[in-house]
Amino acid sequence: MSRPRILVAREVFPEVIERLRQHFEVDDNQADTVLGVEGLKVRLADKVGAMTAVSDPVTAEVIAAAPALKAVCNFAVGYNNIDLAACTRAGVLVTNTPGVLDDTTADLAWALLLATARHIQPSEHWLRAGRWKGFRMTDWLGSDVHHATLGILGMGRIGQAVARRARGFEMRVIYHNRNRLDATQEAECNANWVDKDTLLRESDFLVLMLPYSPQTHHAIGASELALMKPTAHLVNVARGGIVDDAALVVALRERRIAGAALDVFEGEPQVNPGLLEVDNVTLTPHIGSSSRATRLAMAMTAADNLIAALSGQRPPNLVNADAWR
Repeated sequence: MSRPRILVAREVFPEVIERLRQHFEVDDNQADTVLGVEGLKVRLADKVGAMTAVSDPVTAEVIAAAPALKAVCNFAVGYNNIDLAACTRAGVLVTNTPGVLDDTTADLAWALLLATARHIQPSEHWLRAGRWKGFRMTDWLGSDVHHATLGILGMGRIGQAVARRARGFEMRVIYHNRNRLDATQEAECNANWVDKDTLLRESDFLVLMLPYSPQTHHAIGASELALMKPTAHLVNVARGGIVDDAALVVALRERRIAGAALDVFEGEPQVNPGLLEVDNVTLTPHIGSSSRATRLAMAMTAADNLIAALSGQRPPNLVNADAWR
């Protein structure tokens, strides 16, 4: 009897492929070719399951071309690359990998926050270019992080992990979230809920932790940036599209805010050219979860989800419960 056929759409660790091969006939992509819509349509035509990354567009068109498909398991927390409604209509289970990357992503948020506060990236480039001629009192004057106000927009698991790390800097922590945390959670995070405008006006460092959706598209645009302090810094390690990158370029160029640090971008891997031209932004290539231990845990979690889904069990991290029903 032949085993179920699955696609692993991007390169993953060999031990993950080996685990999947204990259960399935695996069509892997260890060459890490970007498949796109047309490539996914071809490769998924005869598959019952898929492991995908946030760069894989699992559209309604892709779902329609894969009549045997039963499960799509993202190795990511976000799943805005997947047409969830189309999957649910087709009875395709969709899963993600929450929890395993919270602390690693929170660590990167802090790395970027400190980098933008203290001009780490541009000052290093300045030094490497041979421009450092010795101590000067007014060179690379940054912003103090200790005792400053940390604002967090989106207070899920990762936002809370970011807030907990602020205790060591004795920061005031404020946040805005669609649903307010309970009193115990707020105490653990040493954080106070405020409305969005207050968050924008009072934050010295504003960290974005929103999932991407049509409702959060350009949650930070020109009008929101205009409310921020000219001394404030913006940090985005959530998703591209939450920030209007074009509006951010203008705000940075005109010094309407002091700086920004971005791990995600609209239309990535393309980056707004203006972000490459301003000197008050720190840029990293979507590495929020990028430690070996965390990326391996993400891939193994996605594999566990896929094994469960194709074994007739409800997968642990199901995001479209209607498809299960």
